[in-house]
Amino acid sequence: MTYASPVFAHASPKALHRLQVIQNKFCRAATDAHWCVRNSILHRDLELPTISKYMKDVSKRFFDIAGSHPNALLRAVVDYQPPHPTHLIRRPRNVLTDPPDALTAAVESLNDVSDTHD
Repeated sequence: MTYASPVFAHASPKALHRLQVIQNKFCRAATDAHWCVRNSILHRDLELPTISKYMKDVSKRFFDIAGSHPNALLRAVVDYQPPHPTHLIRRPRNVLTDPPDALTAAVESLNDVSDTHD
């Protein structure tokens, strides 16, 4: 999944949510966390990005590297302009402009709070 994440990033939100549920279950099992511990707390404590945050970071890194690649076809990907937001077809680069999901926003806010207290 890591290898194809720039392409897989445009999967349906339902598919990404299913992957997030699996990641949450593994986090809970690995830490033996009680059911009442929030998933955002688990991700913060484990310093583990959510699936959507990870996909966004890897896609951004891919497009940054593609700009200086010797292959002209890969360089052309960087110049790609995404269609209008109301367009029905999502492209891989749209993941960079998508707003974060609820869990990612909660983890980021918890990280911001802990950073201000340090």
